[in-house]
Amino acid sequence: MTIKLLLADDHDMIRQSMTRMTGKMADVEIIGEASNGQEAIDMAREKSPDVIFMDIMMPGMNGIEATREILKDQPDIKVIALTSHTQAEMIQDMFQAGALGFLGKNCRSSELTQAVTSVMANRYYVAGALTGEVIENFIIVNKPKITAVSDDLTQREREVLRLIAEGFSSKEIANKLSISAKTIGAHRENLMKKLNLHNVASLTRYAIQRGLIDLG
Repeated sequence: MTIKLLLADDHDMIRQSMTRMTGKMADVEIIGEASNGQEAIDMAREKSPDVIFMDIMMPGMNGIEATREILKDQPDIKVIALTSHTQAEMIQDMFQAGALGFLGKNCRSSELTQAVTSVMANRYYVAGALTGEVIENFIIVNKPKITAVSDDLTQREREVLRLIAEGFSSKEIANKLSISAKTIGAHRENLMKKLNLHNVASLTRYAIQRGLIDLG
């Protein structure tokens, strides 16, 4: 399967650098480039990319607002944040908007590959050079919100939630739990309804915050 990739950054040199690096990746096709948040939204609607490399700081509409708007209508798109900043508030806002990855603009091509592979499996990815500060700041900012897993969930729903957050497909989860993929789909819908979450990225973030999976 070819992964369709959209680049959103207001600096030509950054987009050119990303284009060169992603051009070396197998089964990846760059389908468009945006220079601001609104262009990213318009291109996402028009081209339906699988992954978006999203600069956080752009003129007009920034990457946080654009990510939130894109995922509201297209929740299956995977967003990887591009930034030279690691301020706690910015990290929090980008993750809460629905981003699954966090890369520095001076990242290596191997990190791009790892990031795309991770988010396509619905796993978080933070570039090695940023991991400590990003995770530490995110946890510090969100610590008051981290509570026990909802008592409304059954034990089976908790199992399914953990496996979804670990990146397993419905078929793989069904095989692990010896039940049908259709039943897994029903569990996923119940989880979203009970937790008032609307996509796999949100379920993954919830599971991480509640300690169901290990960020390491």
